[in-house]
Amino acid sequence: MEQLHALAQAAGVAREWTDVDGRQQIVADDALAAVLTALGHDAGSAGQIARSLAAVEQRRAALPPMLVADCGASIPLPFAPSRAEATGEDGGTRPLALDGDRLTAPDTPGYYDLVLDDRALKLAVAPARCPLPAAAAAARRPWGVSLQIPALRGAQPSPFGTFGELAEAARVFGAAGADALAINPVHALFPGHGVGYSPYSPSSRLFLNGAMGDPALVGLPPLAPSPEAGPLIDWAEALPQRLAELRKVFAALTPAQRARMAATDDAMLRRHALFDALDCHFRPAGAHGWRDWPAAFHDPAGSAASRFAAEHPDEIALHLFVQWLAREGLEAAQSAARGAGMGVGLIADLAVGVDPAGSDAWSLRHAMLDGLTIGAPPDPLGPLGQNWSITGFSPEGLRATAYAPWIAMIRASLSAGGGLRIDHAFGLARLWVIPQGGATRDGAYLSYPFDDLIRLVTLEAHRAKAFVIAEDLGTAAYGFTQAVTERQMLGMRVLWFERAADHGFIGAADYEPLSAAMSGTHDTVTVAGWWRGRDLDWAEQLGRLPEGTSRAEAEAIRDWDRGLLWSTLDHTAPRPAPDNPAPVVDAAIAHIARTPAAIALVALEDLLGLEEQPNLPGTITEHPNWRRRCNAPTADLIADAQVRQRCATLRGPDAR
Repeated sequence: MEQLHALAQAAGVAREWTDVDGRQQIVADDALAAVLTALGHDAGSAGQIARSLAAVEQRRAALPPMLVADCGASIPLPFAPSRAEATGEDGGTRPLALDGDRLTAPDTPGYYDLVLDDRALKLAVAPARCPLPAAAAAARRPWGVSLQIPALRGAQPSPFGTFGELAEAARVFGAAGADALAINPVHALFPGHGVGYSPYSPSSRLFLNGAMGDPALVGLPPLAPSPEAGPLIDWAEALPQRLAELRKVFAALTPAQRARMAATDDAMLRRHALFDALDCHFRPAGAHGWRDWPAAFHDPAGSAASRFAAEHPDEIALHLFVQWLAREGLEAAQSAARGAGMGVGLIADLAVGVDPAGSDAWSLRHAMLDGLTIGAPPDPLGPLGQNWSITGFSPEGLRATAYAPWIAMIRASLSAGGGLRIDHAFGLARLWVIPQGGATRDGAYLSYPFDDLIRLVTLEAHRAKAFVIAEDLGTAAYGFTQAVTERQMLGMRVLWFERAADHGFIGAADYEPLSAAMSGTHDTVTVAGWWRGRDLDWAEQLGRLPEGTSRAEAEAIRDWDRGLLWSTLDHTAPRPAPDNPAPVVDAAIAHIARTPAAIALVALEDLLGLEEQPNLPGTITEHPNWRRRCNAPTADLIADAQVRQRCATLRGPDAR
């Protein structure tokens, strides 16, 4: 099987990997063959493997559609051209220095049309580093609140929070001295679908969740008032109802308004609107996404899809309007944040993948993984591994398209904010991919063009004047941490994971300066919930306590950990009882505020002292993921004296 292993290595599929305990693992040959076949490399016989290997090596030796380099860097070429010219975005053309088969990149960051002799290609030139977070007042370190937009309540009752409630929250927190709001992903979901509402399983990462649009934000008549919703969002009712309400708003527009709001020369946006129209057409018959549509509609450029678009112009215009409404609403929320004095404003969140049946997988099939889903290998927390049932770009697809869809995705995520968090940023270097129908343990790590991708992120961040948070929780690929650090991307330093060798919690001064210090994430227990043991309640209820550990033993371990945490947070005051978490929340926020991190982010649940977390990983229906709502409008919540004091702690003179 040496040829199979050689093909795997050439195609970037790792045969060996190291688990979280540092043990070497070997991917079985049949699993390797299944992954390679899904990637388009025939591996069923020795002859097929030999031909696939030759094809991979031939592609890798050829001049790619895009070269990606640092400013002034020397770029190796597969041949020695006699002439090199680059035309920048300003239209100016300049010669580039050549030394045999090496090309010197321009000193100015940007995108160029490059000509090598008579060969035309693209050139992307990145600056050395990403920008850093900016505070409204330069004398202090910036801070912000991380929140789930649907959880917000505003002045008017609504079934879930939208960009309207986000704009209200931005004004409120800006007035309280915050510099940023870190929001959940706002990627496009399936329109009006009340089941698939996780923000991390979108239909498209190029476009927005239309349900977040608020007509009142853009000067249109507001949506009809709704009854006061309860503590949990009823997505099954709310999302279909919201789409129906947006249809009424669209129907009331004048012809001139419709034409203006649906006008676009963006071919991908029009294709996304076509997808949403087709999804609404076929979903009542039980179809989930394009894979369940009649085969004639599987090709977005095919005659069936084109004929549908021609026969349903108003439906296409509706979905273009919904995207316009969402885009304008998100920009209005960012304007509200900056208008309230925030130095950063919104920090967007980029999900690691998309639903295989969604818009991106339909529109960009040539650049996407097919027959493979993304997940995580087996580890102590998940002995069977994790299959997230999402997909993403393929490495070869990215290279073949000159990274165009990937650049568009990053640019879209940076378009209305001052920062971007990249979920599971390890995916810039490698992803655990699982063959369709296979067990998670039968997957393998697939490598990505890491150097190119981090350069492109750096370039886009530079163009947007935004900083980047690279979510780095877990086991990093070799060289990942050093590379993102050199690019001045911020790591995530979450309270619960910042432990010393003796398992105690590290002091505030020991946090990495080039990081975002955080009280928690959407996937972790809140400070109050941890102190009370609410996460242990859930673990016991769901049968997820560590194997061989009783609830009493888990309580004893937690009690020891409470002592470790409290000794780090406060060396003087007596340790609060488990049913008195408020002093611990105060101390934890003060701890995050004292770190030397580039930005401090406190979860809204922690700012409010709540016990429940937004999402419990590994659950779908067992826990009310993405359904919890605040119990009052943001302005009322922040009026609480204890919440005001926590904000003062974050912005105060001792916050540095």
